[in-house]
Amino acid sequence: MIGFWTLFKKEILRFWKVLLQTVAAPILTALLYLLIFSHVLEAHVEVYPGVGYTAFLMPGLVMMSLLQNAFANSSSSLIQSKITGNIVFVLLPPLSYMEFFLAYMLAALVRGLVIGVGVMLVGLFFADLEMRHPLWVLSFAVAAGVVFACVGMMAGIWAEKFDHLAGVQNFAIMPLTFLSGVFYSIHSLPAFWQGVSHFNPVFYMIDGFRFGFFGLSDVSPWLGLAVVAPTALLSSLFTLWMLRSGYKLRH
Repeated sequence: MIGFWTLFKKEILRFWKVLLQTVAAPILTALLYLLIFSHVLEAHVEVYPGVGYTAFLMPGLVMMSLLQNAFANSSSSLIQSKITGNIVFVLLPPLSYMEFFLAYMLAALVRGLVIGVGVMLVGLFFADLEMRHPLWVLSFAVAAGVVFACVGMMAGIWAEKFDHLAGVQNFAIMPLTFLSGVFYSIHSLPAFWQGVSHFNPVFYMIDGFRFGFFGLSDVSPWLGLAVVAPTALLSSLFTLWMLRSGYKLRH
């Protein structure tokens, strides 16, 4: 366990030492989304009965920030280590692939949760938000964070240069998060796009997370959990397989 704790602390310190870039900047970005969209739509849109648009928007922004930064932490750490060559200092010690996995995954999850909590605390200055079902909030935040931490590890292991990683981020992560109901309910979409949204796993993450605050959601939170929990398990198993096989790390 000494190896795990050492690598975990190294990953925590890696993003904590550049706090303005890794924590403050994403919170500011989410705050700008909140200010702009709430200013334009607060008086015109009511998605759920009795819920103002700013309050509706906040859980979506919290979850989107959590997911994007969990992905960014593990993926950027691995690609930087590979390109600079210092990945060898992580691979040479007698660390098991499970310790490697847990250290990177948990550090990415911590960064995502820190930013999610930060966005929520700042957002509370602009809207009242009551957490009706804390266990649902915590369950979806952790399960979704694990998924994106693992996807970040997969991308970081697979990518051979920053351009590859930017491709995953810009053409997969960003569309999946922006088209997942962060800013709207999928019931406001045409029937075809409602159907398409049900194939987006991020939709279930945000919808279930939002249910924890309002007790209202587009689909049952149990259905959301039935999608998100297996996704977290499968992504963890696939990442473990990549680490165990040494894919693009040891070969």
